Amino acid sequence: MSPTLQGTVVLVATLAVLLSGAPVAFGLGAVSLVFLLIFQGFDALQVVAETFYSGLNDFTLVSIPMFVMMGAAIGSSPAGRDLYEALDRWLYRVPGGLAISNLGACAIFAALTGSSPACCAAIGKMGIPEMRRRGYPDDVATGSICAGGTLGILIPPSITFILYGIATETSIGRLFLAGVLPGLMLTGLFMLWTLFIIWKRGFRAHAAHFRYSWREKLQAIPKIAPFIAIIVGVIYALYGGLATPSEAAGVGAALCVALAVVIYRMWKARDWWAILRDTMRESVMILTIIAAAVLFGYVLTSLYLTQTLAQAIADMHVNRWVLMGIINVFLLVCGFFIPPAAIILMASPILLPIVRAAGFDPVWFGVILTINMEVGLIHPPVGLNIYIVNSIAPDVPVTRVMWGTIPYVLCMFLAIVILCIFPGIATWLPDHLMGAAH
Repeated sequence: MSPTLQGTVVLVATLAVLLSGAPVAFGLGAVSLVFLLIFQGFDALQVVAETFYSGLNDFTLVSIPMFVMMGAAIGSSPAGRDLYEALDRWLYRVPGGLAISNLGACAIFAALTGSSPACCAAIGKMGIPEMRRRGYPDDVATGSICAGGTLGILIPPSITFILYGIATETSIGRLFLAGVLPGLMLTGLFMLWTLFIIWKRGFRAHAAHFRYSWREKLQAIPKIAPFIAIIVGVIYALYGGLATPSEAAGVGAALCVALAVVIYRMWKARDWWAILRDTMRESVMILTIIAAAVLFGYVLTSLYLTQTLAQAIADMHVNRWVLMGIINVFLLVCGFFIPPAAIILMASPILLPIVRAAGFDPVWFGVILTINMEVGLIHPPVGLNIYIVNSIAPDVPVTRVMWGTIPYVLCMFLAIVILCIFPGIATWLPDHLMGAAH
C-alpha cells in the first residue's frame, strides 16, 4: 500500500473515531495502536510505552497544571463577578457598555486563566443574565460571551501556546509575547462590532440621566487589583529573565490560590476540593491528549505519512500566500470537528517544516494557528463555547446563539488577514524584548 493510500485510510479512520464522540486521548491512542498492528505487526508494540512516556517526559509540561490551577482558583471565587462589575461601572455610558465590559472582563480573565471554557463560563454566568435582564438582544448577549471566551487561548499565559511550543520546539516565552498585541487587536475588533451593532439598533442599557459616582467606581477596584498585579508579575518574571514558564506558573498559581483564600474567605474544605478537582481533571485530560498525540505522531512518521504530505504540498509549486491560504482552510475545517489541543499536537509537527520552507516565522504562525482554533471554539459541530453559553441560558435557542457568533467569526477572519499583511503585530514585541529570532 502506497504512503498516500495509507495516509488517506489513517485520516478517514481518525476523523471517524473523533467524530464518534470518543474521548480525544483514547481515540488517538486506539487509532495509533490499530495502525501499528496492521502495518508493522506485533513487534511494533514494543515502542508504545516508551513513546507514550517520552511524550510526557518534558519539564516544560509542569507549567500546564500550574496555569490550570491558576484559572481554577479564580474560577472558583467571585473574582470574575467583581472584575465584570468594576468594568461595567467605568464603561456604562458607552453604547453597549455592558457587552463591552464583558469583553474587557474576558480579556483580563483570559490573562488569569489561559483557558477558553473557563473564561466563557466564569464571565458568562454573570454577564449573560445581567445583559438579558437589562434588555440586550439575545444574539448580542450570547455571541459576545462566546467570542470573548476564545481570548483565553490567545492572550498569554495560554495553554495552547505551551502545547504549540512543545510540539514545535518554539520558545514559549516568544509565543506568549507574540499573543499580546494580536489578543488586544482581536478584543478591539470584538468591541468595535458590538459598539456598532448596539448603536445601530438604538439600544441603551441605562436611562440617559443614570450615573455612577466616583466613589462607586473606585470601590470596585481593590478586590481585582491584586489579581491584575499577579498578571503583571508573572509576565515580568517570564520576560525579565527571572523565571522559566514552569517557575512563573507555579508562583502565579500559588499567589492566585492565596489571594482567593484571603480576599474571598475560601477557608472551607469544599472550596479547596473544587480547586484541586478542577485542576486535576483538566490537567490529566490535557496531558493524556499530549501523550496520545505523540504516539499518533510516531505512527504518522514511521509510516512516512508526514513526509509524504509535506512533499506533496511542497511539490504544488504555488505562491507561498496561496499555500498559507490552503493551510488556513485545513486548520479551519479541523477546528470544526476536533478540539484545539488535539489539532495542535497532531498538525504542528507536520505543518511546521512546510511553513518554515515557505519563509514564514514559526512564532507568527503559532498566532495564526491559535486564531483558527478560536474559530472552531464558536463554530459547530464542536463549538464548545456555544454549548457552555447554551447551558447558562438554556431558553435561548442554540441556533440563535450560533447566529450571534457569526459576526465575531468574521472579526477573527479579519484579524488573520491583518496579521498576514502586517506580521509585525505578532513578531515586534518578542523581537523587541527578547531580540530577533535566529
